[in-house]
Amino acid sequence: MKKIHPIEALIEQGEHQQLDFKFEVSDSKKIARTLSAFANTDGGRLLIGVKDNGNISGVRSEEEYYMIEAASKMYTRPEVPFEATRWEVNGKTVLEVYIAPSPDKPHTAPDKDDKFKAYIRVADENILANEVLVLAWQKKHKPDGTLLKISKPVERLFAYLDEHSHINISQFCRIGRINYYTAKNIISDLLAINALQYIVIDKHILYQRVPA
Repeated sequence: MKKIHPIEALIEQGEHQQLDFKFEVSDSKKIARTLSAFANTDGGRLLIGVKDNGNISGVRSEEEYYMIEAASKMYTRPEVPFEATRWEVNGKTVLEVYIAPSPDKPHTAPDKDDKFKAYIRVADENILANEVLVLAWQKKHKPDGTLLKISKPVERLFAYLDEHSHINISQFCRIGRINYYTAKNIISDLLAINALQYIVIDKHILYQRVPA
């Protein structure tokens, strides 16, 4: 029985939250968004020289590696480190780029208007992180930690989540009887101390309790 190549085994999985295929890399800024999204979420691998349908086209030069390096060094803040491995698969070269989940998030990359934004990886797409997630990540780095008061809005939030699977910010404003600024701060505090987690449904970022 023919032994399957590790890269072919990866390709068989199809694209998902931790795996992305790229026929080529022609735009370092665009690929920087993928580096940001992987680093801000669960990490992942880019296979360069692989078409969307999983066919191996191969990379033609060292240029692909230099484009990734430029994306990392010039277009991610803070810089997203990566590991690159060249594989020969049936006479063609595939560049595997591994990005680890980062403890230093948020990592940002330029959007279409060259404004640096944070991205997250959802299924096989990169989507913008909202300001609540960015605030929560920043709070995790605070040397004195995050102090949370169990206020009436927090009590109402947990009572709501006892009955519902998730909540968005506007729902929390309504049931907590608070403004957006206060809601954003409470949710980001709860995310920072791992009392809540985020989920994404139809590209909308929602919040739920962390399963016990």
